[in-house]
Amino acid sequence: MRKLYGLLLLLLLSSACFAQTWEPGIFAGSSGYMGDFNEVNPFKFTDFSAGVSVKRNFNGYFSAKLGYTYGKVRGADSLSSNAQLRNRNLSFFSPINEVSLTGELNFFNYYSGISIKRWTPYIFGGVALVNYNPKAVYKGDTYVLRPLKTEGQQKEYPYNALSVPYGVGVKVNFSGSWNLGIELGYRTAFTNYLDDVSSYYPEKAGLVNVDSRILTDRSGEKTGIYIGSPGAQRGNLRRDTYMITGLTLSYTFLSQKCPVVSP
Repeated sequence: MRKLYGLLLLLLLSSACFAQTWEPGIFAGSSGYMGDFNEVNPFKFTDFSAGVSVKRNFNGYFSAKLGYTYGKVRGADSLSSNAQLRNRNLSFFSPINEVSLTGELNFFNYYSGISIKRWTPYIFGGVALVNYNPKAVYKGDTYVLRPLKTEGQQKEYPYNALSVPYGVGVKVNFSGSWNLGIELGYRTAFTNYLDDVSSYYPEKAGLVNVDSRILTDRSGEKTGIYIGSPGAQRGNLRRDTYMITGLTLSYTFLSQKCPVVSP
């Protein structure tokens, strides 16, 4: 009976001590993208990314994190091994600004600085808002693609889109309340215009200006033969995905001193 009372007391102390802990952190790594310029490689990371976050740890298993991440995505048909894509000859790049709210689930009972278990794998998922602005370089000049309506849209596609972040990671308590982790995450965006390529070639006569008519179909720049006939498929008609991987460094603030917790 004494052991039972002791266990209940430990659980109560743990609840009081660990129910309210805050964990700010920073992130640095790489960003990449899957879409009309990369349909098959989920590990094609091309650019630097960085971010900051603040996490609320509710217990040793579950936390919620609010984060901001900056990255960049890009693609070019000229680099493709697919002859059909090389003939299309489109390209783009875009900054990515993301604000996310995710839930994180630890596999082990993990309390930074005070638990016996000093590391844990984890999974995460949530919701995010991503800001994007696809651009292309033509003859040394950079063009913002959204206002050109390169697929004959009636109006410009939005500057922001919802996305669904999900992924896995491993973190370790390496010194005091300091945590170091490595994370791999994917974001399915509710848009097919991260890369400005979505559906079909339009009637060039109906496009907004000369720049739009040039950048909608660049297939003939080298050969003089243009393949973008109206109604022909220009994109893959699927939502785009961007991915982010890298290292996290965070510090956990405990509300008060607490006993060491077993895993």
